[in-house]
Amino acid sequence: MTNEITRPRAFDPLDMANYRVEKLPKRTKSRFEKALALAGGPLALVSFVVLGFLVRLPFLERIDPARLAEAVAKKSYEVIGADAFSRANHLMLAIFAASIILWLTDALPNYLTSLLVIIGLVLTGVLSEKEAYAQLGHPVMWLNIMSFVLASMLVKTGVAKRFALWFILKFGKNASHVFLSFIVINVVLSAFISATTAKAAILLPIFMVVAAIYGARSGEGKTNFGRNIVLQNLFEINIGAAAFVTGSGANLLAAALIGGAIGGRIFFSDWMMAMFPTVIGLMVLGYILAMKVFFPLAPDERVPRIEGGMERLRQELAKMGRLDAQEIKSIVIFVLILGFWATDRLHGISATAVAFVGAIVALMPGIGIVKWNDVDIPWHLMLFSAGAYTLGSGLSVTDLPSISVNAVFDHLGIGQQTPFWVLYLVLTAVMVFSALLFQSKTMRAMIFIPIAIGVANRFGYPVVSLALPVAFMIEHVYVLPFNSKPAALLYETEMYSYTDTFKFGFTMMVIAWLLNVAAGETWFRLLGITPNGVFGLF
Repeated sequence: MTNEITRPRAFDPLDMANYRVEKLPKRTKSRFEKALALAGGPLALVSFVVLGFLVRLPFLERIDPARLAEAVAKKSYEVIGADAFSRANHLMLAIFAASIILWLTDALPNYLTSLLVIIGLVLTGVLSEKEAYAQLGHPVMWLNIMSFVLASMLVKTGVAKRFALWFILKFGKNASHVFLSFIVINVVLSAFISATTAKAAILLPIFMVVAAIYGARSGEGKTNFGRNIVLQNLFEINIGAAAFVTGSGANLLAAALIGGAIGGRIFFSDWMMAMFPTVIGLMVLGYILAMKVFFPLAPDERVPRIEGGMERLRQELAKMGRLDAQEIKSIVIFVLILGFWATDRLHGISATAVAFVGAIVALMPGIGIVKWNDVDIPWHLMLFSAGAYTLGSGLSVTDLPSISVNAVFDHLGIGQQTPFWVLYLVLTAVMVFSALLFQSKTMRAMIFIPIAIGVANRFGYPVVSLALPVAFMIEHVYVLPFNSKPAALLYETEMYSYTDTFKFGFTMMVIAWLLNVAAGETWFRLLGITPNGVFGLF
């Protein structure tokens, strides 16, 4: 019997299986991040005890019910009285501060923090059990769940992968066309996949093989083609989500908070009408700046370096076979749902109801496409969202954002003479640049959307004129690896450095803010979001 020596297989740069998410190295926390996590729990506990039980804040002691902006808060004040209402606000502030510390430091898993928030609001009496637990049944929660059902349908059937491969092969004839193709692919995927990490997982193997075809290497052999294809995709994966209110859970939370403040809802079509042109403009600008300024391609990077490399992608597409009945059904369902979402203002059927119908059809035995066990619903994110919605309900009942905004502005002597443009510029800038510090889009929405609502109420401006432009800045989480899960994932490809992602990402962040301001003066004004524009120039 002879002993056979098993030699390790040579790395094949054109094998898509080599670029699956599970095969990439996992980013480890820095010493600073680990220290924050250790300190987060004790710090959150201390802040809760101090703010909730040990100190009495003057601006929460003498609350003028006439200045309350939330109708539910006014009713609560009338029912429980001034002292109990003041007490509820102290406790709400304590829970809010503790939750932000826990989320910011990552001391606990985000879903566990959310569970603590929910039960904390119940045990302190800020919300009744019925009010707190009901948030799990919030329409936006159901929209999230149904969207994941639909996304699973398209991923399981292979439609998303097939579309990406087909589009690259059809239109990616040269380097420039490759990058432009990924703009289209990212926008299309963003319409029906609400998880940016899922989009990254689908696209990563494809653009890494394309990178290999064009001679891009990771590590010490970094090339501008590799920098371009990964950083542009990272930017587009996140920004594409901004085009649709269903693009991420954070968008949906922001829309729910604003809808609650105006006593109505933010329509899918209104959000898309405002943001779709802006998103396309940002993606094109990102492409131009990356290719012409930051990472210009050398002549030899503009042509494939591996003979027959694109043929491997054709083989990958060929392995999927012809478009089958399941894929056709999933495409039809997707197109119909997107059509109903885009016309929701005309027929009045909510995005949640439309998603419900689509998910039911997709799951229907005999005629459906997926089984429940095939559906990938990240329940930890659902619980995280439920906690955020419950926290938002507590903020509404106490009207803490408006009370705090009024107290701060009164203290600083900021009166009604403050121009609208100052408020617009400051609030949108704080939202977009806060992404450099905060790791969670949902947390940023939870903090800054209520503040924007409070500022709008104080100065008598329409809530949407400030809160909606602030919400449009949620998805700018692509500058540093810790800013989002796709950023952490793609950094592990070793195709770019911290310096690369910062100079490109920060530039795009500034441009996005300036474009938001310009849109506020022009496009958003035309749509009625900012009735008088930002500066009132026209």
